[in-house]
Amino acid sequence: MTELLPWQQILWQQMVTNPKPAHAYLLHGKKGIGKQQFAQRLGYYWLCLTSDNKQPCGHCKSCHLLATSGAHPDIFWLKPEDSEFIKVDQVRMLIDFINQTPQISPCKVVLIEPAEALNLNAANALLKSLEEPAGNSRLILVSHQAGQLLPTIKSRCIQQLCPTPKQSDALQWMQQQLTNVEVEQLSQLLVLAGSAPLYAVELYQQDVLKQRQQVVEDIKKLLKHQLVASQIAESWNNIPLLLLFNWFCEWLHCILCYQATKDINTLGMADMQKVLNYLADKASLEKVTQLQEKLLRERQKVLAKANLNRVLLIESVLIGWINLLTTR
Repeated sequence: MTELLPWQQILWQQMVTNPKPAHAYLLHGKKGIGKQQFAQRLGYYWLCLTSDNKQPCGHCKSCHLLATSGAHPDIFWLKPEDSEFIKVDQVRMLIDFINQTPQISPCKVVLIEPAEALNLNAANALLKSLEEPAGNSRLILVSHQAGQLLPTIKSRCIQQLCPTPKQSDALQWMQQQLTNVEVEQLSQLLVLAGSAPLYAVELYQQDVLKQRQQVVEDIKKLLKHQLVASQIAESWNNIPLLLLFNWFCEWLHCILCYQATKDINTLGMADMQKVLNYLADKASLEKVTQLQEKLLRERQKVLAKANLNRVLLIESVLIGWINLLTTR
């Protein structure tokens, strides 16, 4: 059975003690805080035949099916299959499912994740079912970027912001998951993940701390003219492009904050503080903002999975970075 995370207890009680649950919920919040796990557990709870103490019982026929094979005739998962989008044909299958009567459980459950993956036709096809789902059906949409959803989708759901855990709660949970990792590294991962502990664990499994160390060391060598941009761009071949853009955008934001406040605490993680402090003193506000605007535009292309020349793109970012070192 899916784990209920410690920081979700209050939300869980609110949801399961509601005597008249809505037919459609939109769970939204940061990526990596456990929204999908919460939605799954809530769906299992609704399907349970003898829910005990406001939890799935774990023993009934419904819970047994979900725990052993995951196959259950009254639950429908809607997620991207052969592309990054959820397509209209998938939504039509969902509508057929909703129109059937429950076979085992008192209701049917639909889980859609991530909801922002619905393409325009799929989203429009879903509207009728969201507004008036046939039979006793309940839909849970999970979104990491609710701003990308159509207003007509959001307006048909009860919108529920999922909690981001306090740092102490997140670190305690991470220590239970990654027992062989030092607390300092866990803290670094949590910062890199924007305080989202499940995403932090994912970053650890992707060896992101090692990748970050390589990037920081290479940038220092670039600024000391020990490496050139083309060499670095080639050597970063295994580092996810979106991760690189996230770091560079964050660093430029730190530089701007420091230039405005002179507060050392605005310079982010310790591994780049000296570099960012140096650049903040040398770079003009105009050059920093111009580079930030450029990187944000390119980041959008990366998010949209545009056909980009990876090496040339990284090289241009690094050249922009070194060009910050000019006289005001």
